[in-house]
Amino acid sequence: MILVIGGAGYIGSHLVKELVEKEDVVILDNLSTGHREAIDSRSIFVKGDLGSEDDLEMIFKSYPIKAVMHFAANSLVGESVVDPLKYYENNVASTLTLLKVMMKFDVKNFIFSSTAATYGIPTVDIIDETTPTAPINPYGHSKLMVERMLADFSKAYDLNYVILRYFNAAGAHESAAIGESHDPETHLIPIVLQQLLGQREKVSVFGSDYNTEDGTCIRDYIHVTDLASAHILALEALLSGKKSAEVYNLGNGLGYSVKEVIETCEKVTGLKANVELADRRAGDPARLVASSAKIYTELGWKAERDLEKVISDAWNWHQKQKY
Repeated sequence: MILVIGGAGYIGSHLVKELVEKEDVVILDNLSTGHREAIDSRSIFVKGDLGSEDDLEMIFKSYPIKAVMHFAANSLVGESVVDPLKYYENNVASTLTLLKVMMKFDVKNFIFSSTAATYGIPTVDIIDETTPTAPINPYGHSKLMVERMLADFSKAYDLNYVILRYFNAAGAHESAAIGESHDPETHLIPIVLQQLLGQREKVSVFGSDYNTEDGTCIRDYIHVTDLASAHILALEALLSGKKSAEVYNLGNGLGYSVKEVIETCEKVTGLKANVELADRRAGDPARLVASSAKIYTELGWKAERDLEKVISDAWNWHQKQKY
């Protein structure tokens, strides 16, 4: 049985939807940002807190857990700057509690959802796993701290782990049963689609004078179902003993500008977005694009869905929502 921490959240729920086809799954989520309606009925759901030893021990006592997949992090960069306590408490301290309980119950397989924020502002156009990590905000620092904890636990306690650093998760399940819903919403694609549905007055583009082809920032968008498949491949490699103590980037290797994303949203929907140019945001790199060559070489994974598919699936889901 696989324990998925944060399985009611955006990425966690998409992972569970694929994983239940292969494994028995138990979800732990406190529903602070996750959604009960996103929980797959084929899984076992436990409402509880990652930072609670009692909640965790109840699960490990009740179910034969053989691996843990961890998605339950706070992930808003701006919020992490104004409230770092929240980020170090949940992302670091609570994860330490989880690892402590795992060691107590001799569960040694761990998949960690990490982030491109660990790289900070890289000096290379294409980021691979050898690019230096230099986070510039508490969110990135908190994720990198956990990565270092995992390395230390691996050496001391024989913990087996895979770290997946992903870039911009986007899209929705092609069934339109689940999708991306944050409060507040900070991601570009849902913001544009909400504006096209009349739920927002405008789309703000932060900076149009970057050193890129059209002057707007370039980011690496990856379909959330592609992310889920990468997690399952990593889990299978871990459980088979093929891989451990590995770090992989997850991206499409291309990158799309803010302008390209908006134009593709307009193409998919047939609607015109109300766009406003705004000042740059502090700390926004011009380009963040990942090389996923390592995970392709070692596990055979690559992103299968392009930007138009990402947006089309997201649009199908958004149209069903009652705002």
